[in-house]
Amino acid sequence: MSQMPQQAAVPKCPSCEEPLESGDRFCGACGYDLSVVPARPEDSPTLAIHGVGPAPDDVDWPVARDSDGHGHPAPVHAAAELPGTDSGGSPLPPPPPAPPAAPPSAPAVAPAESPAPGVRFDRPGEPDEYPLQAPDPRLTAEQARVPGQAPAPEPAAASRQPAPAGPAGAEKVCVACRAGRVDDDGYCENCGHAQPRERDHMEQESGPIAAVSDRGLRHHRNEDAFSVGCTALPDGAPASVAIVCDGVSSATRPDDASLAASRAAGETLLGALPRGTHPQQAMHDAILAASQAVNALADEPATALEQAPHQNAPACTLVGAVVTAGLLVVGWVGDSRVYWVPADRSTPPARLTEDDSWAAQMVAAGLMSEAEAYADERAHAITGWLGADAYELEPHTASFKPDRPGVVVVCTDGLWNYAESAEEMAEAVPLDAAARPLHGARVLVGHALDGGGHDNVTVALLPFPAPSQGAGSA
Repeated sequence: MSQMPQQAAVPKCPSCEEPLESGDRFCGACGYDLSVVPARPEDSPTLAIHGVGPAPDDVDWPVARDSDGHGHPAPVHAAAELPGTDSGGSPLPPPPPAPPAAPPSAPAVAPAESPAPGVRFDRPGEPDEYPLQAPDPRLTAEQARVPGQAPAPEPAAASRQPAPAGPAGAEKVCVACRAGRVDDDGYCENCGHAQPRERDHMEQESGPIAAVSDRGLRHHRNEDAFSVGCTALPDGAPASVAIVCDGVSSATRPDDASLAASRAAGETLLGALPRGTHPQQAMHDAILAASQAVNALADEPATALEQAPHQNAPACTLVGAVVTAGLLVVGWVGDSRVYWVPADRSTPPARLTEDDSWAAQMVAAGLMSEAEAYADERAHAITGWLGADAYELEPHTASFKPDRPGVVVVCTDGLWNYAESAEEMAEAVPLDAAARPLHGARVLVGHALDGGGHDNVTVALLPFPAPSQGAGSA
C-alpha cells in the first residue's frame, strides 16, 4: 500500500506564510504541496523576536535575481504581459484574435445574461479527498478570484473579447494568471495557483433575508450549506425561511450531507407554508425530510467508494428559522444555533436554541459550569445529528412572539465559537443588519475569520419586523 506524503513540520506555509495545522498536506490558502518542504534540521537555533535579528558581518550577499545588478529593481510586469508556458516548457498558444467589429447598420448584440445571484454547489462524487472544481465560466474575474487575493490585472482589450465556444472538454484557464492551463488536479501549470472550489465562498439574498458561507482559514473544503427563501401564507402574509447545515467532518461525505439536508428542509418548508401548515409543524416535518435525505446518501455507491472502516455514514447538523407576521419559529438538531438580536440594543438579546452536545449535557446535569464545560476538549462532541447512524432523531422546535423588531441570526459553530454568548453575538451584529442583511452576514463571517477562522463559517440573517401588537413567547 502506498503511503501518503509526509508533511514537514513547519508552522507556516513556505509559499504564502499562512498558518498551518498539524497533519496538513496542502496549504488551505494557496494549495502549496507541503510534502516537498524539507524536514526541519536537528538543531534548534534561537530566533530573534518577530524573526528580525542583526545581520552577520562580512557576508557577501548575492545580487537579487530580480534587480539590474546595481541595486535597482527590475521592471515589474503584469501577469498578462508575460508569455506563459506549459509543464514541458513550451509556449502557450496566443489568445484568440478579436472578432471583426460589426458594421454600423448591424443591430447591437445583447450582452450575455449575467448569472442569477445565489448559491453555487459543487461536484458529484470524486475519488479525491478534496476535489478541486474549475471556476464557473459565467463568473467574472472578480467573482471567481480566491478570497483574500488581489484581483489579476486586466488583459489587453483584444483578450477581453469573448472566446469562441469550444467543445465540452475545452481546456480550463487559470483564474489567477489567466494564461496557464489548469491540470486535472486543479492547479495552474503556468503559475501553480490552486483554483477555487465553487463552495469555498457562497452568498445569497432572497427578499429581506441573506446568507453567507465561507470555507474558513484552516479547512480544505467547505462542509457547510444553507438554503434561504421567501413565500406567502394562505392569507397573503409574507414568510421568510432559512436553513443552515454543518457537515460532520468525521463522517463520510459531510459536504454532500449538509447540502442534501439544507435543500430538503428548505423545499419542504417553502412547500408547506403556503398550504396553511402551521410554521412549527412545518419545521418539524422539514427536519424529518432532511434526515431522510441524509440517510439516503448512505446507500449511494459514492459513499461506499469513499468510506473507510473508521468513518461513519454521511451526517450533518441542522438549524433553521421561519419568520412570519409576529411569529418566529426555530428548529434544530445538533450544535448550530439561533440568536435573537433586538433592534434596540438597550434591550437584552437571547439565544433561542440548546446544543445537542457533551458540554450542554454537562451543564444541564449540573456537573460543570458553562465556562468549564465549553473549555473542555470534549465540548463540541455532538449528541444529536442527522444521518443513518444517528442513535435517535429528536427534532427540537420552538416558537416565539417577539414584541419588538430585531434580527434573527442562524449560524454554525464556525461563527458562534467567536461570539458564544448572546451579548457577544449582539455586539458583533451590525446596527443596520435588519436593513442590510447581506452586509451584516458578511460582517459576521469576517468576524469569525478575523478571530482565526478555524472552522467553516455560515450565517443567515432574517429581519423580524415590528409586530402590530406586542406578545409574549408562544
